[in-house]
Amino acid sequence: MCGIFGVVATRDASKTEALLRALFRLSESRGKEASGIAGIAGDVIHVLKSPVPSTELLKTKMYASYVERVVDRPRGDRSPVAVIGHSRLVTNGAQTEHSNNQPVCVAEIAGVHNGIIVNEDELWRGHPELERTHEVDTEVLLRLVRHGANQGGSFIAGVRSALAQVHGVANVAMFASELDQLTIATNNGSIYYAADPAIGFFAFASERYILEKALAKTGHGELAVEQLVAGAGLVVDLTTAAVHEFALSPAKPNTIVESNGVHRTLDIRALDGAVKKMSSRPPATHSDTPPAWFVEAEQRNREAIGRLVRCVRCVQPETIPFVGFDRDGLCIDCRNYQPIIQKGREALEEVLAPIRSRTSRADVLVPLSGGRDSCYALHYIVRVLGLNPIAYTYDWGMVTDLARRNASRMCSTLGVEHIIVSADITQKRAYIRKNVEAWLTKPDLGLIPLFMAGDKQFFHHAEQLQKRTNVAFQIWGNNRLERSDFKTGFCGFDRAGYKDNSLFHLGLKNNLEYVAYYLKAFAKNRGYLNTSIPDTLFSYFLYFVKKNTYLDLYDFIPWDEEVVVSTLLDQYDWEVSTDTRSTWRIGDGTAAFYNYIYWTAAGFSESDTFRSGQVRDGSMSRAHAQDVVDEENRPRFASLNWYCRTIGVDLERTLRVINEIPKLYPV
Repeated sequence: MCGIFGVVATRDASKTEALLRALFRLSESRGKEASGIAGIAGDVIHVLKSPVPSTELLKTKMYASYVERVVDRPRGDRSPVAVIGHSRLVTNGAQTEHSNNQPVCVAEIAGVHNGIIVNEDELWRGHPELERTHEVDTEVLLRLVRHGANQGGSFIAGVRSALAQVHGVANVAMFASELDQLTIATNNGSIYYAADPAIGFFAFASERYILEKALAKTGHGELAVEQLVAGAGLVVDLTTAAVHEFALSPAKPNTIVESNGVHRTLDIRALDGAVKKMSSRPPATHSDTPPAWFVEAEQRNREAIGRLVRCVRCVQPETIPFVGFDRDGLCIDCRNYQPIIQKGREALEEVLAPIRSRTSRADVLVPLSGGRDSCYALHYIVRVLGLNPIAYTYDWGMVTDLARRNASRMCSTLGVEHIIVSADITQKRAYIRKNVEAWLTKPDLGLIPLFMAGDKQFFHHAEQLQKRTNVAFQIWGNNRLERSDFKTGFCGFDRAGYKDNSLFHLGLKNNLEYVAYYLKAFAKNRGYLNTSIPDTLFSYFLYFVKKNTYLDLYDFIPWDEEVVVSTLLDQYDWEVSTDTRSTWRIGDGTAAFYNYIYWTAAGFSESDTFRSGQVRDGSMSRAHAQDVVDEENRPRFASLNWYCRTIGVDLERTLRVINEIPKLYPV
C-alpha cells in the first residue's frame, strides 16, 4: 500500500535532507497519487502535502522552503530534526481533497498511515463522540488513538486501544503535539528501521530494500536494518533518538516513560499549484440505475443465448472460436482433456524444506491480487505450511477497493508484510481509456486483451521483488481451470484442444502472425497509435516472450472452490460484491467490462470456459455449471459503471456501442 518513512537526527543533521530525499524517491514505488511530509521545528509541527508524486513535490520551491525551515539548521544549531513522510496510493478519499492526503492532522496528532482500515464505518458508528472531518480512513485511527490516550492516561495506551479495534492493515507513525517522541506501530510487520542512539540517529521505511538503499546512498550503510514485527510498536525519543519497543497487546505492561515536551501547534500547508497536474478532462455521464433499454437488451440477448447449442459434456457454446463439435456434440476440449493431477503436499514440503528460514526473515514471495484464489493461497502458506511470506500486489489502477480491503484483511489477520508496487495509476487509466475509445470506433473481439495489457507488468515487479527481498521462491495461486484460449481464437488461432493457456504453444510463426493481427488492426484504426504502445509492448514481452518461473500452489494441492470460499468467509470475514452472487473475479476491475462484451457479442464469457473445466474435472455437474454460468453472465451494472467512470469514458455511449456489435448468434 502507501509508503511511509521518517528520520530522527538529534546530533548531526547534515545528511538528513539527503536521506529524506532518497526515502521520498524510493517510496514513490508504493504510491504516486499524493505525497506529504511532517516535521518538528521548535514548538510547531510543520506539514506540507500535495496531490502529486513525491518526485514532483521534491522539485518545488515550497519543498525547498520547507527543508530550509524544518530540516536544515544554521551553523551551530544542534537542535534535533524529526520528520515523517508519506507517498500515497489512494484508497479512501480523493487526493484532490487536501484533507484526505497525508500526513493527516487531527486531535493534535500528525500521522502517516499505510494500510486499509476495513471496518472504518463500524468504528465511526461505534464512537459517536468522535468528530469526523475527513474521508480518509486514517482519521478514525488517529482519533481513536487520542480517545484511548485520554481514557488510558498515556499515548501508548491510546495506540494499543486503537489498534485493537482496527480491522485491516495498519502501519502508523505519529507525532503527538505534547510529546517529544515519535510513535510507530504495525499490525502486519510492514515497517523496517535502523537506529544508533550513540550518534543520535533513527530512520524507518515501509520496506527493507527502500531503507537499506536510502541509507547506503547517504553514508549510513553500515547500520543494521531490523523489522518491526507484527503486533509491536516503537517509541523514539526526539531528544536522544533512544528507541523503546512495546507490544500492542494490552496484556503486557507498559514500562515506557513518555517524553513530554512543549505543546506544539500544527502548521498545515498544501501545494495547491500542483493540482493543475490533475486531469482537466470533462466528466463523462454515468448513472447508478440501468436504463430501460439496457435491461431490455439484456433480456433479449439472454433469451437468444439460451438457445445456443452447447457441448453435451460441458457447457461451452457453439460460438466459441474453434470449439470443434464432433458428430456426437462433444467439443474439442472435452475430447482432448487430460486430468490435472496435483503433485501433493509432501512434494511441495520437500521443495520448500531447504529454504525455510530459521529466523524472522521471509521465506517466499506470494503474489496477492485480492481475489479468492490468491487469498486462499496466502492462508494456506501461512496457516498450513507454516511459512513466513511477504505478500505482493501490483496496483495498476484496476485493482478494486474491494480487492484492496480483502488483501488488507488477510495480511492483518495473518500478520504478513504486504508490499504494493504502484504504477502511475493516472497514466495507466489514460492508456486504457485511449484504447477503449479506439476500440469503440471499430469493435473487434480479438483486440479486447489490449484493455488488460497494463497489468502484465505484475510479472516484472514480482521478479524484481524476489531479488530485492532475497527469497528463494515465488508461490502463486493460479487456478488451472480458468482458461481463456478463446481470446487468441478471436484473432484466428486454433488452440487445437486443451493445452496450456499460452502463446508459447503457438510457435514462433503463429506468434509473429498474432503480432501481425494487431499491427493490421492498428493500421486500420489510428486511435490505437497512442502513448500506450510502449507499455503494451513491454507487457506483451513479459507475458508471451519472457519465461516466468514460480511455484504454483495448485500444482501441488487440489483447488476446491467450496473449501476456498468457506475458509475466506468464515475465517477472514472476506468481503463479497454487491452486484453479483458469485465470488469469482470480484476484485478485478476489468473483468465485468470485458466479459460483458464477450457475452453480449458472442454469447459466452470466461465463466463458460472456467465452469466447463470444472465439469471436466468432476467438481461440478453440467446442470449446476449451466446455472452458475447463467448467474455469472448477468451484466454487473455497478461494476460497468465503476469501470467507465474510473477510466473516463461515457457509460451510456459505451454500452450502446457494445450492444450494437453484430452478434455471433441469432437474436
